[in-house]
Amino acid sequence: MSIVAEVVAGAALSAFFDKLFDKFSSSDLLKTFRKENFDADLKKWESMLLKIQLVLDDAEEKQLTSRLVKIWLDELEDLAYDVDDILDEFATEALRRQLNPEPKSDFVKQMRSKIEGIDRRLQEIVEEKKDLELRENTGRRTITKTSRPPSTSLVNESRTYGRDEDKMKIVKLLLESSDAQLSVIPIVGMGGLGKTTLAQLVYKDDEVSRHFQLKAWVCVSEDFDNLRLTKEILHSTSESCHDNNNLDSLQGKLKNTLSGKKFLLILDDVWNENYELWTELCKPFEFGAQGSKIVVTTRNDDVSSIMGTTPPYKLKELSRDACLRVFTHHALDATDFSEYPELKKYGQEIVDRCKGAPLAAKALGGLLRSKHDPCEWEDVLNSKIWDIPEDKSSIFSVLRLSYNYLPSHLKRCFAYCSLFPKDYEFQERELVLLWMAEGLIQETKAKKPMEDLGGDYFRDLLNRSFFQQSSSYESLSFFQQSSSYESLFVMHDLMNDLAMWAAGDLCCRLEDQLGGSKQFEISTKVRHFLILNIQTIASISLMKMCI
Repeated sequence: MSIVAEVVAGAALSAFFDKLFDKFSSSDLLKTFRKENFDADLKKWESMLLKIQLVLDDAEEKQLTSRLVKIWLDELEDLAYDVDDILDEFATEALRRQLNPEPKSDFVKQMRSKIEGIDRRLQEIVEEKKDLELRENTGRRTITKTSRPPSTSLVNESRTYGRDEDKMKIVKLLLESSDAQLSVIPIVGMGGLGKTTLAQLVYKDDEVSRHFQLKAWVCVSEDFDNLRLTKEILHSTSESCHDNNNLDSLQGKLKNTLSGKKFLLILDDVWNENYELWTELCKPFEFGAQGSKIVVTTRNDDVSSIMGTTPPYKLKELSRDACLRVFTHHALDATDFSEYPELKKYGQEIVDRCKGAPLAAKALGGLLRSKHDPCEWEDVLNSKIWDIPEDKSSIFSVLRLSYNYLPSHLKRCFAYCSLFPKDYEFQERELVLLWMAEGLIQETKAKKPMEDLGGDYFRDLLNRSFFQQSSSYESLSFFQQSSSYESLFVMHDLMNDLAMWAAGDLCCRLEDQLGGSKQFEISTKVRHFLILNIQTIASISLMKMCI
């Protein structure tokens, strides 16, 4: 297993630290600590954790390549939860004393022992921090760059499956006449659904090529650098090199190149949510001929709302048959299992796991290419996405990038969703109430109601493609959707796997047959626990489960 695949949810620690600091400042808590002469310990913890918080960003980056940093973050995370538990015990004691002022006889003794243990562990973590040479936060958020190679416009149409209808719809949008000088069409969907492939098919379409005078393809990725992007667009449209690093000069040349011409620009894999950066890049585009079009592929609805001038095209999963053809093409260089009937059972189950994600079908098929031993196919079927070495499959890095881009408070909320069984349908309010009960929603200075804040969290994750509308809800009539029925949502199986990776040892979900005798080893670091019986899962409301 690669080092990267072993990384857990250290990146959510920043938000948890903020929660601890809020508790440190509670007047009732301070009063109880002071009464028992523990206030000096509380101040010391706060001071030491504040210093540790300054290096969290760097630690979260370095854990991807340093096993020692990862271990240090794991120990810090476990300690932070134990500190939270002690603060909760003091808060409970404070409430009890409001009803009965007499202190519990053994409370101080028990707390003294626990506090001494925290003091010792915290000091060890501070000492270990010095050896790791971690840099303090500079105030700018950093994102680990993906190892995913940049996309190009090249595509073999004979080896793509199941996107004919999607291609036809996008091509129609590109060819239809418009009063707008420039139209921007966003293609939105979770990582691995084939947004780039769809854009490639459209870009290479003969009718599209005849319709536009100029075409350009640019892979944007995480770094929305206007200088780089302007250079690449200019190079694609004029086929000449431009070593000049003056943005004003380059945008002037691009303006002259596009002026009066109907052009098509594909901006693939866009993450930028900064409207000002987008409008700055757009300036030369305004001089193109009427009917010029830009296609943007992104995982984030917020990106599409900033850049798009038309409603986003929501890309759906491939059909099972199309996904099966993708898988068999890469695994067996065939269209079905007719030559390998002994592999059919495992292959079909692997495809079912992919849930219509062509990247997953391609990656898992590639792992099994030229391997015809059923045992090897069964191993792949039973593996987790993070168990697959990244030098053999890009699927985990593609999904992890979405997680890396989440703010810390959303990372914790998403990791909590690892408790959901696969295919579990849930409502927004149901999940928000669970987050509230677990203290995962942070109060703001604006004092917005907690349930409303939770709704903002939910919609942010939905917009970023971590959740999706349930197909059973979509199948309802318009009247039903508009009346008493609440929207139902699900997580794609790959997102469910990602949530389990993100949660690490913090969340544990056990699914077993009723009366099964299988033994489970549960980590002592588990903070959220759910046990399910798969025979009764459909009839149990998650709100009634013990989480």
